[in-house]
Amino acid sequence: MYEYIKGKVTDIQSGYIVLENNGIGYLIYTANPYSFNIDEEYKLYVYQYIREDENTLYGFKSYEEKDLFLRLTSVKGLGCKMAIPMLASGSPEGIIDAIERENILYLKKFPKIGDKVARQIILDLKGKLVKKADEQVSASSELADALKSLGYKSADINKVVKQVDGSLDIEDQIKEALRLLLK
Repeated sequence: MYEYIKGKVTDIQSGYIVLENNGIGYLIYTANPYSFNIDEEYKLYVYQYIREDENTLYGFKSYEEKDLFLRLTSVKGLGCKMAIPMLASGSPEGIIDAIERENILYLKKFPKIGDKVARQIILDLKGKLVKKADEQVSASSELADALKSLGYKSADINKVVKQVDGSLDIEDQIKEALRLLLK
C-alpha cells in the first residue's frame, strides 16, 4: 500500500493524471485533474484499490481529502467511482456539513447518489467526520507553548494561533506562526 507519491505531472486527462516518479508514470485518478499543471511537482496522497479485475490508484492533494474519500467508500453502496465525483463537485467542508446537518438534498446533487445512498451516508458517517474541539485546542496549545518558550507575548500568540493552519505538523505550524509574528 502506498501513502503518497511525489513526482512531476506529465499528462492530464479528464479523469486522471500521470505522475512520473523515478522514471515510472503512475496513472492516478483524481477528483479535479485540471487543478494540476504539467511539469510541476506534487505530493499526492494515494489510495490503491485492488480487486481481481482492477488495480487502480486514486490521488488527493491533502490527507484530509483522502481521509474523507476513505470514509465515504466505507459506506454501504458507495464505491470509489461514486466518491471521486463527490469530491470533484463539492468541497470536503460542504460534504461534511451536509452529513452533519442531514441535508439529503445536497448529497443527492452528486452523480449516482440517490435518496437511499444519501440516507446511508448520513446514517454511517454523522458525528464521525467532525474534528473534536479538544484535538484543535491541544494542537493550538502546543503551538502556543512553543511560541511562549521562544519569548513571545501571550497577546501576540493568541492573534497568530488562530491564523495558523492546524492540519500542518507542529514544525510547520511554528514556521508559519513565526512568519506571521515577524510581519
